Order: sequence, then C-alpha cells, then structure tokens
Amino acid sequence: MPEAASAQATRAVIGDSEFDRDTALTQREPGVYDIDLSAGWTIINAVNGGYLLAVLGRALADALPHSDPFTVSAHYLTASQPGPAVVRTETVRTGRTLSTGQASLFQRDEQGNEVERIRVLASYGDLDSLPDDVRTTAVPPALPPMDQCFGPEDGPAPVDGSSEIAGRLMLKLDPSTLGWALGKPSGKGEMRAWFGLADGRDPDPLALLLAVDALPPTAFEMGLTGWVPTVELTVHVRCRPAPGPLRVSITTRNLAGGFLEEDAEVWDSAGRLVAQSRQLARVRLG
Repeated sequence: MPEAASAQATRAVIGDSEFDRDTALTQREPGVYDIDLSAGWTIINAVNGGYLLAVLGRALADALPHSDPFTVSAHYLTASQPGPAVVRTETVRTGRTLSTGQASLFQRDEQGNEVERIRVLASYGDLDSLPDDVRTTAVPPALPPMDQCFGPEDGPAPVDGSSEIAGRLMLKLDPSTLGWALGKPSGKGEMRAWFGLADGRDPDPLALLLAVDALPPTAFEMGLTGWVPTVELTVHVRCRPAPGPLRVSITTRNLAGGFLEEDAEVWDSAGRLVAQSRQLARVRLG
C-alpha cells in the first residue's frame, strides 16, 4: 500500500480518537460524571482550558436534550491537574430549540477537600437545523500555505509554554506571529495558525471548544513570557465544521492592569466562520 494511502487509512475518526477517549466520562448517576483528566493535555503543569471546556461540553451534551453547544461560558476558578475529577451538571431550562444547563468540575486537593476548578453555563441546540443564510463582513485570516508555517516539531527544542499538549495537536503557526520564538516579538497581539488533531481526527463542535484555546498566548508576541491563565472564556459555535484543518486567528487589543482579552475566530476548510470566542486572561508583568 502506498505510504499516503496507509497514512489516510490510519486516520482517527470522530468517536474513536485520543481526544474522544480523553474527554470520555463515566456516568455515576443522572447528571454526575467521573473522569480521569489526561496528562496529555497539559501546558507546563496545568490542564489546558480548551480541553477542560470540551470535557464539560461533552457532559452537558449527554445531560441536556440537545447535543450541540451553541454558547458556552466558563469561569476558571483554580488550576486543574491531571487525575480524577467529577463533573456535576444541572439542567436550567429546556425548550424546543435551545436547552440551557450548567456544569462544574471538581477535584480533591492535598488535604482531601473537594475544590471546584471550573464552572460553565451553556446553551445547546441542533446545529444541523440552522438555516444556511450568511450575511457577514468577516473574512478568513490570511495564512501562508501549511508547508510554509511552523510547529513545535520544526524548532531545535520544544516551544516554550507548549508542553505535553503539543504532541496531540497539528499546529502550524504563521511565521509572521512567531517572532517571540526567535527572541524578536513583534509587539502585536496576534497569533494565527492552521489547527487540527495530530491523529487526523476531523473537527466537530466539541473540538472547536479546544481550538479556541490551543494556540500560544498572544502575550508572547507582545514581549511577555510565562503562564497566561484564563479567567473567563466564552465560545460561540456557529455551525458544524467541515472535515479538514481549521484556521484560527487570535487578537489582543488591550492589555491593562495585568489582564488582556483574546478574541478568536475559527474558520473551517469550507471557508466558514464556525466558532468565535473571547477570553479574559491574567499576565505577569515585569
């Protein structure tokens, strides 16, 4: 079998991939789920916020009568660690086209006390039922071809700040937003990349929750280093993504008082805006 055909034959599929296995939950009782958070989705020592959002998003998809996230707002209360966790969900309201629920993820601290890590309020519906009319001034980000972009594997050493999650992503960054990796940040709050999962799994609405928080922080290109923890993240899923790589563009316009916003757009291979997000994050100055 030709090499390309063999690689295509081994591509992971939605429902049977590392992402699906690592976000899978076991129902303990109605609305309560157990999960072992994978160390494969960590940045430095903390579990990535997009991965956590996908975990809670999957729990709510099971608990609510509608299966597709439309809008998800999360507050990150304490840093999550790899290991056992419990997710508790609550149905707030159900309607014909939208259902709203909330979910929280808890872990035990060193003293055995239960600590809430993240709390989510979300509305779910059916993406396939949406009309196909589009009226927009938004345009896809201009990215060089994928073979002219760079990922962690292209450098002489792992990209600072990527850690374990880098091995689970297909991430190719626009060279014009990579000055920070060369010690020459542009000073602009911009980050753009081609995005996918390393095992070839195509994107779905839950993968979009990961995509908005998977690129290096825009703070790096503003000349700042170190961890940039998310305080709050809201994601709007606009339509079900087409198969193939995604284009992700993130911008920051205002850093003040040690906090910055990141506005993300995610475009699919069909040239559609499939997700948008805004997050507030803390940065360490000086």
